[in-house]
Amino acid sequence: MPKYPEVQVRPGREEDLPALTELYNHYVRATPVTFDLEPLSLEQRRPWLLSHPEDGPHRLLVALESPETLGSAETPDTAAPAGHLLGYATSSPFRPKAAYATSVETSVYCAPGAAGRGVGTLLYTALFHALRNEDVHRAYAGIAQPNEASARLHARFGFRPVGVFREVGRKFGRYWDVAWYEKELTSGD
Repeated sequence: MPKYPEVQVRPGREEDLPALTELYNHYVRATPVTFDLEPLSLEQRRPWLLSHPEDGPHRLLVALESPETLGSAETPDTAAPAGHLLGYATSSPFRPKAAYATSVETSVYCAPGAAGRGVGTLLYTALFHALRNEDVHRAYAGIAQPNEASARLHARFGFRPVGVFREVGRKFGRYWDVAWYEKELTSGD
């Protein structure tokens, strides 16, 4: 995984669940980015975490503030830096039917204070690096509109717009469009 002076990216783990749930619930409560309407408990979010193993096409990567920046030590039981969660990226099943198995839906969530620090770019770089030898043919991303920052991030990684589902979700008393983007993945990407 890429490692930079301020940020470390690694696979998500059980001990990340509280911070991951808190970050996701921020987006549930404050934005139309996710169409969940109510915050999730740790128990509700655990199956999502467990559906993203450290290998295979369905991954969960987390970006953490490194201990050097925070002044903390490595955790003795994992020998991995403990730090403040800056964001996460996932590749998840696109649809449940078997013929979709070589397609994934990707997403990135950054902590509110991490915007503009390159965390999303770092996470997607690591995610697509991890997927390069997996049997994945296409990646898709659905972006609630408007969201220029997410559209720019996806364009930077070679995603192309393929369509818009108009007024597909209702949240905060209004309807939201979702633009869909597609990226071809080939072995060695």
